Amino acid sequence: AAARLAAEQEVENLSGLSPNPEKDIFVVRENRTTCLMAEFAAKFIVPYDVWASNYVDLITEQADIPLSRGAEMKGKCGTNESELELSWLDQAYTLKLSFLKESHNTSRGPEASWRLSRIQFTYDTSERTYFKEAVSPGKHTASSHRLSALVTPAGHSYECQAQQTISLVSSDHQKSVQLLLSEVRLQPFDIPADFVFSEEHKCPVDQREQLEETLPLILGLILGLVIVITLGIYHIHHKLTASQVQIPRDRSQYKHMG
Repeated sequence: AAARLAAEQEVENLSGLSPNPEKDIFVVRENRTTCLMAEFAAKFIVPYDVWASNYVDLITEQADIPLSRGAEMKGKCGTNESELELSWLDQAYTLKLSFLKESHNTSRGPEASWRLSRIQFTYDTSERTYFKEAVSPGKHTASSHRLSALVTPAGHSYECQAQQTISLVSSDHQKSVQLLLSEVRLQPFDIPADFVFSEEHKCPVDQREQLEETLPLILGLILGLVIVITLGIYHIHHKLTASQVQIPRDRSQYKHMG
């Protein structure tokens, strides 16, 4: 049990290596081998209640809480389940990401994939950096229900530069907390070598944007090819018709023929 605990705590926060100050890089290692890698920028949008100016009515404010670059982390890896836990500002905020790998039958036979199966975000409205004069301040937990996000074929990493929004339900009167993820590169299973991601599986938004970028180029190449072919056909046709004997349209010229 002690050896397993030591393995779980072999983690590294490499966020200082990222040129983007909003992007964090985390690595979990067990037995001196990388078993989970995560790079992403994250921000939480959290609604909370404050007193109105009449001190009778309540109004809702919004806290924008970024994932701090100096976050502490824990992690653990398994064959089918992995976990990454981050905390910052003296544990006023804690984010726990749980991953699950599973097999399923398809028309091509059994296939395996992994997904982000659960998100749990704990926050303290008595913390004054992002919450100003919250009513009944205290700790709350926002979590997902039956989450199936970032679905990726087994043996691949997940990549998505576009921003994604995931809704969480809070224990604070069932308020909806929004998690904004962007610039994501993540792999919780089957990492081939230390600090090396497997081949990426791009999210649908990135795939669509890539297609939108390359489609004009492809259409331009096709149009250019059509023009070249058309000019080639015209040139060949012109040469063939020029070499043929031209029959005069004026019937009076027929007597000079033959």
